Amino acid sequence: MPAIVRPGLFLASLLVSVFSSLSGCIASGGIAPQAELADGGELPTDAAIRHAAQSADWPRAQWWQAYGDAQLNAWVERALAGSPGLAMAAARVRRAQALAGVAAAAQAPQVGLEASVQRKRWPDDNFYGPGPLARTTSWNNTAAFGLSYDLDLWGRLRSQRAQALSQARLAATEARAAALELQGSVVRAYIQLARQYAELDIAKAELKQREELLALAVERRRIGLGTELEVSTAEAPLPEAHRQLDLAHEAIALTGNQLAALAGAGPGAAAELKRPQLALHAAPRLPSRLPLELLGRRPDVVAGRWQVAAAARGIEVAKADFYPNIDLLGSLGSAATQGGVLDFLRYDKLTYGLGPALSLPIFDGGARRSRLGAETAGYDLAVEQYKQTLVQALRGVSDLLIRLHSLHEQEGFVASARATAERRYLLAQEAHERGLSDARELLEAQSLVFEQRRLQQQVLAGQLGAQAELWVALGGGVLAAGSAPADGA
Repeated sequence: MPAIVRPGLFLASLLVSVFSSLSGCIASGGIAPQAELADGGELPTDAAIRHAAQSADWPRAQWWQAYGDAQLNAWVERALAGSPGLAMAAARVRRAQALAGVAAAAQAPQVGLEASVQRKRWPDDNFYGPGPLARTTSWNNTAAFGLSYDLDLWGRLRSQRAQALSQARLAATEARAAALELQGSVVRAYIQLARQYAELDIAKAELKQREELLALAVERRRIGLGTELEVSTAEAPLPEAHRQLDLAHEAIALTGNQLAALAGAGPGAAAELKRPQLALHAAPRLPSRLPLELLGRRPDVVAGRWQVAAAARGIEVAKADFYPNIDLLGSLGSAATQGGVLDFLRYDKLTYGLGPALSLPIFDGGARRSRLGAETAGYDLAVEQYKQTLVQALRGVSDLLIRLHSLHEQEGFVASARATAERRYLLAQEAHERGLSDARELLEAQSLVFEQRRLQQQVLAGQLGAQAELWVALGGGVLAAGSAPADGA
């Protein structure tokens, strides 16, 4: 029994075959990405990471709560709620989501209505010629429903939609990165505020001891045991002690302004700040094997993956432009150039049309090849940027682990040096009271004690700051597990 071939189907198949063969007029050969996205596990970790704790105890989303300071928790939440930067990042996310919706809508049938009602005078000239409408005025009305549907045989629209979705996810990841950076900035400023309050205590104690030493020197001179030189020596450090106290107050006020600005508030909000009460109960606990396992929650690393995914879809869109485009077009309408104003709505004025429309690139001066070349270069750039981001992230984590270890060692050294300085000061004070030494030796011993106290506060604040930076370097727990795109996305 002979096969029954429908004429319309046969014609459509023939046209597709012909135009597909003609699409070879513009070839995409020789244009391909050069970069390769290797498995992140190939990047080796160093000893500082390998020797970290083995369990992957990822930080919680509210990682700053490990410091045990309710005021810090409140100010971080306040900053997240009031920051103009985060509001702008959220607006970029909404914009990217809307653009993704535009790309998705292009895959659906497009239906539109066009209508016009106009009173027109018809001329009598060489173009129109003499006729029944010459030099007359009549209604010239039209109405038509239009239908168009891109069959998307080569996946161009699907790739555009996937690209837009990747860019929307990229925008969302960048918003999370902005939130994490804001959290880190608030915590770092708060740690700085805690250190400045400690330095204020030291400045007050230093001034008090300087004043006591001056009073002692004056008393010794009064009873004939001291000299004017001893009084002058004890009096000389007082202006500098007052200056250090003023600098401490200034630093606290400036850091308060910084925290207020981070929270999206005016400088007056800094008046609400009280002295920080920081405590750190968590030690760094890191996995030691896969870098992606280690850094998978960093927003910049995840953003790099989405950027690569979007660039890959861009290549697919550019490739689809080399093939013929086939649309299904349809129209239903009516038209009337004579009669009443509503005559164009009569049934006998009805017109319709339905059929495919094909377009084929034959020669475009190299535009499509150039676009494909640009997309492949963009993909290479995204891959290399992702690799660089991963390498820098690994380095940053390793650097912070090294710094934490060094600060831990320094803490012991500074504590020992402070104890030695305090013993020396006690000996100098006893010798001065017995008249065995002058005020200069006591001042030197006293200055060394305050110097070691300041250094100790700097080391302790450095430990808190390095821990905060480590949590930020690990992504802060802001990204949910599995939110990164797969390699083939």
